Amino acid sequence: MNDLFSLQGRTALVTGGSRGIGKMIAAGFLQQGAKVYISSRKADACEATARELSALGTCIPLPMDVSTVQGAQALAAAYAKLEPSLNILVNNAGAAWGESFDTFPEKGWDKVMDLNLKSPFFLTQALHELLRKGAAKQPAKVINIASIDGVSVNPQETYSYAASKAGLIHLIKRMSLRLVQDNIVVSGIAPGAFASEMNRVARDHEAETAKRIPAGRIGRDEDMAGVAIYLASRAGDYVVGETIVVDGGVTLARG
Repeated sequence: MNDLFSLQGRTALVTGGSRGIGKMIAAGFLQQGAKVYISSRKADACEATARELSALGTCIPLPMDVSTVQGAQALAAAYAKLEPSLNILVNNAGAAWGESFDTFPEKGWDKVMDLNLKSPFFLTQALHELLRKGAAKQPAKVINIASIDGVSVNPQETYSYAASKAGLIHLIKRMSLRLVQDNIVVSGIAPGAFASEMNRVARDHEAETAKRIPAGRIGRDEDMAGVAIYLASRAGDYVVGETIVVDGGVTLARG
């Protein structure tokens, strides 16, 4: 029981790890003993966050744009040069686009779909062999970061974002059935309001946002770290293909 939530000796890769939810997860993993690689599109931000998080443990930056298949493959190749296996992959890199129905552009569709839905599949595919090696002693983990907007309908006109996150939740189920055959457990997290660059409303208007949340507050860093640690550790070994909603009750209130 003492090591049920331990990540000691485990190696993790977190995309979108330089800020927001990815950074929260990376910090939690480090505090539980994992060696963590973080990736993001902007090299300066990725390296700065890795230096900051190194106070908690071994954190290494691997900047890369994973919005294309080539970028996902390049990240996998860069990681493979440094490590012989991978125990935990967190597909967190994401984008959003809000615009009215009549003017919503193809660019706003493709950018969001590519990063939110295509990237998790092809990065996991590119890292499949390393994950298989990482599953030799205990299950390797793939944790995909979805959203409550893929669970229930947000009144904002974020068409491609909502569709991509709903698709990701179903993709998690499909991928999990295949990869569990290789002792790789796939699961997901659907966050609600957490302070981040993507959710500036929660970040910049915390008190107002909290009024719309049954729990009476926005999510804290430890709320996100806690559920990610659960899924990444032995504690979550039997959670296959499920997406855990972490939102303080928002989706229940939406009905």
